[in-house]
Amino acid sequence: MCEPTHGSPSITTNTQGSLPSTMSHHQKFFSGDESLQIDFTIEVETLCPSCFSKSSMKFKRFVSIPVISVFVLMGFVFYITVYVFTEDWLGLQSSAGSLNALIFSFLALLCLYSLFVCVVTDPGHVPSNYVPDFEDTDVSDQEPKKTGVHLRNCDKCHTYKPPRAHHCRVCRRCVLRMDHHCLWINNCVGYWNYKSFVILILYATIGSLYSTVMMLSCVLQKDRDFSGQVPLKIFYIICGVMMVALSLTLGTLLGWHIYLITRNMTTIEYYEGIRAAWVARKSGQSYRHPFNLGVYKNITLILGPDMMKWLCPTAVSHLKDGISFATSRDSL
Repeated sequence: MCEPTHGSPSITTNTQGSLPSTMSHHQKFFSGDESLQIDFTIEVETLCPSCFSKSSMKFKRFVSIPVISVFVLMGFVFYITVYVFTEDWLGLQSSAGSLNALIFSFLALLCLYSLFVCVVTDPGHVPSNYVPDFEDTDVSDQEPKKTGVHLRNCDKCHTYKPPRAHHCRVCRRCVLRMDHHCLWINNCVGYWNYKSFVILILYATIGSLYSTVMMLSCVLQKDRDFSGQVPLKIFYIICGVMMVALSLTLGTLLGWHIYLITRNMTTIEYYEGIRAAWVARKSGQSYRHPFNLGVYKNITLILGPDMMKWLCPTAVSHLKDGISFATSRDSL
């Protein structure tokens, strides 16, 4: 029978009373004439309560009726496209049917992954120690009108706001490069998740168009006679109206954000620019969006310099701090 020798475990203590970063336990065992030394090392990482709270808050965003509705809609579209339209038109056992089902499943997976990234990614918050560079912002009264960049204060957070940051009434905080608060992802669309949001719209648009084509092909190619099949006819009509409406809505939204990307604008800045242009015209001046650096440069600022990673929603290593931005004035 094995009996432990005399010896006590060595434990690293913490004078501040918090959990120790590591604990080590070494014990030696003997068995007859033969000794077998077994070392046990138990490491307990220091736990950070704020890390748990932040992670739980991210996943709590999924507990929302609009977000759940998006998942239900995605599941419904996937089911009718693969198991109704594709099966009825080509048959899932055929090579053409299997190929179409595989392509659409891949699109659905990309869409689902992009949605997950949009929901859990923090759009970016203003650091608590943020202080603007007063040397750069201490300019004449005319300079802010030319550049559009000047000192900004948040009346609700009672602190300075970096350029392009705005206060979200839903999130109750200032968001870096805020575009808008999206109900369907239960999150703000800002600096860190804007790319994943655009990629989500892209994949969702392609998927809805693909589903619409599959449905129309199923109806037209088979020359189906719906006489005596009123429920089935109603089902196809409802699905057709839904998919056409979804494709138009997502396609319009995608076109809108492509327009914004090519001009390096956010939705908020677009409407602010309309007012700024109107004020400039009244005073006999012209207004130009200060962050517009040219179409290709604007695209790379959002999607990244590597074209191979443009369609990856998590490829955001090109992003910096979201506090300072290059302006057209800097390139002069």
